[in-house]
Order: sequence, then structure tokens, then C-alpha cells
Amino acid sequence: MSRRVYMDHSATTPVDPKVVEAMVPFFTEHYGNPNSLHGWGKEARSAMDRARGQVASLIGAEPKEIIFTGGGSEADNLAIKGAAWAMRDRGRHIITSAIEHHAVLDAFKWLGKNGFEVTVLPVDREGLVSPEDLKGAIRPDTTLVSIMFANNEIGTVQPIGELGGICRERGVLFHTDGVQAAGHMPLDVRSLPVDMLTMAAHKMYGPKGIGALYVRRGIKLTPLIHGGGQEFGLRSGTENVPLVVGFGMAAEMAAERLSKGEHEREAQLRDRLIEGVLSSVEDSFVTGSRTHRLPFHASFCIPRVEGEAMVLRLDFAGVAASSGSACTSGSLDPSHVLLSIGLPHELAHGSLRLTLGKDTTQEDVDHVLSVLPPIIKTLRDMSPYKKA
Repeated sequence: MSRRVYMDHSATTPVDPKVVEAMVPFFTEHYGNPNSLHGWGKEARSAMDRARGQVASLIGAEPKEIIFTGGGSEADNLAIKGAAWAMRDRGRHIITSAIEHHAVLDAFKWLGKNGFEVTVLPVDREGLVSPEDLKGAIRPDTTLVSIMFANNEIGTVQPIGELGGICRERGVLFHTDGVQAAGHMPLDVRSLPVDMLTMAAHKMYGPKGIGALYVRRGIKLTPLIHGGGQEFGLRSGTENVPLVVGFGMAAEMAAERLSKGEHEREAQLRDRLIEGVLSSVEDSFVTGSRTHRLPFHASFCIPRVEGEAMVLRLDFAGVAASSGSACTSGSLDPSHVLLSIGLPHELAHGSLRLTLGKDTTQEDVDHVLSVLPPIIKTLRDMSPYKKA
């Protein structure tokens, strides 16, 4: 194995050394409980306040609108269950889309089993939610809509401004799972009609186990975790100061990269990768939108090949990738996202996702393009599914 290339940044990113450096003192030196009144506690509280400001600045929010959580999944659950439960006397109809992350879909399913009526909007072939479908689905008793900013499997970026605007006109709260988008494309909640937005540090070169929920000032949520009343009463439990500090540093560095146009560089490499795969792998095609797409995200369907086999062969060749048809909880069913955009089972099983990062080079892309076609040829030669 002469070269190793990590192409799975949608799954997680490496923690930046500067983030680690910022975190370390809060494990061993500044270890106070941020809720204590003594000097150790005040040091920790000051560091948390700074980190809250750093995360808020990334998306144009106010520091008091940022709630730290144990990750993106918890933030999604706090937004969805917290808002729906807080407004249950006003109405019990809630709306989401068919291609959401399971943290969103499963939260809606839970609410559906506990007295709420759920509408799941379809998407088109590119994975886009129709604003007209959303307009038609909103009823007088609708209280909450949750549509993800960008999809983790197919990279499609939704028309969040238009969707959120519809909700705001109708007096419906709008939440978006921004885990894939935050830190990778410019976001400004001051201009976006978004009431709540989910983020996760480990998607932007920060540590795992720490996320955040932006909650627009004035919105009431019912907390999921009760106890000491930390995080403005919305997320009890002694805060994990080192991880919060790491998230803050990661957010600050992400904002700096965006200001320098890093996302544009990634988009150029993404397009080079997409064109290279399409031109070298017969019958391959892109999943998701070509124009409304995350700048670092490339995803494909490759007929007559199993996704897991591609991932394992690429791993052996030193390339980390992923497949939407990966086995989940013992199920061999293909991704719900790929089925929702209209792909038949046999095509959905041949999905491949390649996602770039801040350190990805042109040479990395070229290496992937050199090893992928022969892998596909070998797998197709072995496959019982032959071209018609």
C-alpha cells in the first residue's frame, strides 16, 4: 500500500492539532466545574463562554442562542421532541422529509407513537424537497417542520431559504439538521429563516461527542434531560469543558477557512473527482444534485457492483470510502435515501460516497481515480449481474 487517502469526511473528520492543543489544558490544568464559584470554576466558565461565542459566530448567531449537547443526534432530538412537546397544546401535526438522518426520522417516529401526526414529504430524483409540497402539507395544527440543510449520503443542499420562508409565513417553527453544512459552506441565521439548526464538532475537525443546537431567541423547548439546569435549562449535566473548548476552536478555524474560500477549492477537486469517475467507470452516474451540492461531496451509483465490495477493495488499496448500502443493525436493505430518490434496489446497492477534506490534494483525487476503475472491472468480472 503505497498511499493512503481518506475520502470519508462526511462520516467524520480528523481532529485538527490546534484543536487538540486548545483542549489539553482543560483536562489537566483548568479542570474546574464551570458552575463552581471559585477560581477554577470561573476559568472553566470563561473558556465555555469563549467557545459559545466562537460557535455562534460561525453561523451568525448570538452566544446565548447556542446550546451545547452530546452530539448532533442529541441536538436533533432536543429540537424536534423539545419543540413538538412544548407546543403540543397548539397542535400535534409535524412535518419532515423522506431523506433525513435517522436521528430526525426516528425522533419523528417516536412522536408519531406518542400522540402526534407525522407527514413525510417525498423528494425528487435529485433529493430535493418541493416548496409546493411543503405548502400543501402545512395545516392549521402544524407546529414544526424539520428539513435537513444538506444530505449526508447524496450531498444535495435543500432550498432552505425558501422552505424556511414558507414556515415563517405560516407561523410554523422550522428546524434544519445542518451537521453536514456547518463549517463547510457559509451559513448566516440572521438572513436565513431558520429557527433551530443542528451542528456537530466532529464534522468540522473537532472532537466527537459534542454538538450544538442553535435556538432562535424566544423559542420555548421542553428539555430532554432534567437535573441541574445547565445550558439555560435545556440540557442538564455538568458540561464537558474540554470538548466544548475543542468545538469552539474548530468552529473558529472553520470560519477562517470559509473566509479564505476553502469550500471553493474543495468544490473544484470534487468536480475533478466526479468527472474522473464518470469518464472512467462505464454506466456510473451521480446521485443527488450536480448544482445544489455540498462542496466536498461526491456520490455515485455503479451498476453491477455491490457497495460493500467496493468499499472493502478501496480500503485494501489505501482509500477510505463509504457506501449508502452498508449494513445497518443487521439489515441488508439499501439506504432509505437512495430508495427515496427513486433508485431500484439493485442500483441502490451499488452506491459509493467519496467525500473530501481540507487536506485533500489533487494527487489524492488522482490516486483514487487510478485505483477505482480496475477495482470496478474486477468486481464486475466476478459479478453474476451482467450488462444487458
